[in-house]
Amino acid sequence: MNQLIEQGINSLADFIENSLTQYAEHPAYSCMGQTLTFAQIDEKSRALACWLQQESGLKAGDRIVIQLPNIIQYPVAAYGALRAGLVLVNTNPMYTPQEMAHQFKDSGAKAIITLKDLLPKLNAVKANTAIEKVIVCNPTDFLNNDATPVENCINLNQAIADGLKLTLQPRQNTQLHNTCVLQYTGGTTGVSKGAELTNANILSNAAQTKERRSEKAVNGKDIIICPLPLYHIYAFNVNMVSFFSSGNLNVLIPNPADLSAFVASIKPFKFTGFAGINTLFVGLCMNDEFKQLDFSNLKFTFAGGAALTSDAVTAWKAVTGGTITEGYGLSETAPVLCANKPGHEKLGTVGIPLTGTEIQIWNENNQPVAPGEEGEIVAKGPQVMKGYWGRPQDTQEAIVNGFFKTGDVGKILDNGFVKIVDRLKDMIIVSGFNVYPNEVEDVLTRHSNIMEAAVISQEDAKTGESVCAYIVVNQQVNTDEIIAHCREYLTRYKIPKKVIVMDSLPKSTVGKILRKELRKVPVAQAS
Repeated sequence: MNQLIEQGINSLADFIENSLTQYAEHPAYSCMGQTLTFAQIDEKSRALACWLQQESGLKAGDRIVIQLPNIIQYPVAAYGALRAGLVLVNTNPMYTPQEMAHQFKDSGAKAIITLKDLLPKLNAVKANTAIEKVIVCNPTDFLNNDATPVENCINLNQAIADGLKLTLQPRQNTQLHNTCVLQYTGGTTGVSKGAELTNANILSNAAQTKERRSEKAVNGKDIIICPLPLYHIYAFNVNMVSFFSSGNLNVLIPNPADLSAFVASIKPFKFTGFAGINTLFVGLCMNDEFKQLDFSNLKFTFAGGAALTSDAVTAWKAVTGGTITEGYGLSETAPVLCANKPGHEKLGTVGIPLTGTEIQIWNENNQPVAPGEEGEIVAKGPQVMKGYWGRPQDTQEAIVNGFFKTGDVGKILDNGFVKIVDRLKDMIIVSGFNVYPNEVEDVLTRHSNIMEAAVISQEDAKTGESVCAYIVVNQQVNTDEIIAHCREYLTRYKIPKKVIVMDSLPKSTVGKILRKELRKVPVAQAS
């Protein structure tokens, strides 16, 4: 960090601009057959920053939502907003209007950059938010330079064209301690909260992860396959900041669920790096077209977002000849806390803490346990968030004596490697996406025939975990009807895959539903 300051880099925006200049002629992003260089990304993001500064009505520190899939417009929008001194609110394009409304209202966002296809969902909630400026695009707009007007919106290409006539003004909101990203997460409990990530948080973690992979990296010559969504903090920092800052090419995959299209899009590249999650590795290794690709240049593969299984590691090694490097972190830690070293992995662990990161294991009294014992993983380091946006009480509960309480159970092995044992949280991870039971239960109990509901995870061969709902009803219901009800309010991966009707739910003496008891009930028996 001190080295960056000596170079005059005091913010993530400064860091991005430095990379754009340093690697101007290098290819930066490729998607849907189009590749833009660092210079082209520089031109577009600078123009957008000028327009945001001088024509949008926004001021430094205002929040702006970016709700896009993995298309080149995403880094252009993100870099442009940061260069204008704005705070990013990364949002999943699959969110329902209800989910969007919570994030937009909680963040106080005043603008959004989104897809034209998502406008109906936005229009359903916009009146109840502070959003005043809507910038829209189609995935192919950069290919054909389309700037077709949309009622009550501005086309992203038009904003860029108008910005090309302007000069970028000195930035505000550019100190290391300033918040630059609000990354929404469930935290340890309850409603989705915005983790305030500062310039220092993200810059520190980019440097930490770069150091950990240093033996395998070749600056400016790596080609990284990026199927993980850029709105997720993992891909945002690892791909859009860390890999990008070394002058490498990121190949963006808009829809990794379409494996045939995925494989076809990466076939032309002699890729050297890959970042994914367990379920994706397994799915690709079962795909005949993927097996035929040339893996001779593949040097490193990173896994995050969900636990890595030995089956996935074995299959990946058999198909590609390479290992998978697992790491661990959270949205609140920008995101990486621990990581294995490429080529020196200890399977079943998430590696050792990154440089400058202290990991401890605490008991329920917030005291360190004896060496080798299990407890809650807590972390201190420059990547730990400032706090939860607008929630001082939640922040105080989550950060104790400078240590962030992860809500995960683990232990530190004799060799210093960290092993994740279980989760204190009841969070469910579906294909790397977090699902919070409280949210699903709230939707379920809105149904007039459901009296009580409890949601837990169940193993799923395709997605790692899926949502399993247990309900108590006041009259007979059709489970298909219940799932249809959930579909109105929840993103696809949050919808229960199985709904089980029970006479009653297990509860504590004070009436709290005991999810842990439901985990002991075989699904087949319960149904």
